[in-house]
Amino acid sequence: VQLQAYGGGLVQPGGSLRLSCVVFGSIFGINAMGWYRQAPGKAREMVAVISSGGGTWYGGAVKGRFTISRDNAKNTVYLQMNSLKPEDTAAYYCNAQIRRTGEHWGQGTLVTVSS
Repeated sequence: VQLQAYGGGLVQPGGSLRLSCVVFGSIFGINAMGWYRQAPGKAREMVAVISSGGGTWYGGAVKGRFTISRDNAKNTVYLQMNSLKPEDTAAYYCNAQIRRTGEHWGQGTLVTVSS
């Protein structure tokens, strides 16, 4: 099982980015999927999580600006990030709870918010 993240880059404050993460491999199904981030010198923090049924949870710093969604047919989770701020700059990691195999992490994609 591998998770591949896409969509990071450089964006100006107030701008938007959309991250995607695809789960590759032979799997029996995916429970929760999520996005976490880690800024330099800081601990990794939860950004957003979505359950297999579509329930969502957000970290306080991104609530109202970010939206998580998933396409179960494509084994893909998305993170739409709007109104980006410099403090959103971090490496973003996707996470998936795979049935029978447990927790898996993607390699991280860098998001830089700067003018």
